[in-house]
Amino acid sequence: MSHRSKAYSEIITNAEGTLRRVLSVPDNYSILFMQGGGTGEFAATYLNLFASKSVREKQSKLGRQLRCDYLITGTWSKGGLKEVTRLGAIPNVVFNGIESSDKDHGSAIAYTSLPPVSEWNLGKPEETAYVYYCENETIHGLETPSSLVLDAVDPSVPVICDMSSSMLSHPVDVSRFGAIIAGAQKNMGPAGVTIVIVRKDLLERDESDKDAIQRLPSVLDWCYFDKAGSMPNTPPTFAIYVCGLVFKWVETQGGVSALERLRKARADLVYNTIDAHPDFFSGPVDKRYRSAMNLVFNLPTPELEAEFIARAAKCNMIQLKGHRSLGGIRV
Repeated sequence: MSHRSKAYSEIITNAEGTLRRVLSVPDNYSILFMQGGGTGEFAATYLNLFASKSVREKQSKLGRQLRCDYLITGTWSKGGLKEVTRLGAIPNVVFNGIESSDKDHGSAIAYTSLPPVSEWNLGKPEETAYVYYCENETIHGLETPSSLVLDAVDPSVPVICDMSSSMLSHPVDVSRFGAIIAGAQKNMGPAGVTIVIVRKDLLERDESDKDAIQRLPSVLDWCYFDKAGSMPNTPPTFAIYVCGLVFKWVETQGGVSALERLRKARADLVYNTIDAHPDFFSGPVDKRYRSAMNLVFNLPTPELEAEFIARAAKCNMIQLKGHRSLGGIRV
């Protein structure tokens, strides 16, 4: 099927429309189907925001390069910070995990909790292009409540959130974000398509400012994709088709509020068991910020963890081994 055919045009249009209904996306936001995953959007976020008319005007008024605020809560937010630093950003680390004491190794950075908002080092609004955070860190099992970030950040500063592993798992007030980025492969469909929901004023460009997009590849250009209806080239057609089916399924289940109840019920099954047997199970993450999507915990010894994983596999529960950088169990 040609992606330029009427049949496929209906597929992508329906997918966008259903997602807009499911998440109650306001009319002043564009929904884009892109490629490159969350990792591609690390770069796209920085390059597109610094190409936008509003950010460039703010920077011109300041007289120097704006900074980018990054909340570092685990591996993926660290990846975003590393990428924009490589591209020439001047990052401001709002916080980097929490300090943890270990009797064998002394103080170390741990991604098991969040510092109090009073200790956050947010940049001055007039000096900040945007604030970035990852809502759910899949490796460390830490989930940052969006309300905590949105309430702390000055409304004049766009908040950019990576929801790759939490999209469609709970209601979202899209109107409070500058942009939401999400690789589809966790909750929405096959790998290959990336969802970007971006406020339209951030897509505005000064056409006379030729330097604005000099370093922005077309394949990462939100404005370019928006003007072409997400199809400036051949899109990941099958992945978008499957996403459209998933969006419809979410709608038939009662929407994201129904899925939020389901994810809580599933998470409670595991966490209640862990909490009821503290001598055998240990969960490293602060209970206030434990992920309801990726649940991590440990058993007393690596040998018991290996046995747990083997027995789980016999019950058709596979891939429960924690990430190679942390070990333990991840559900």
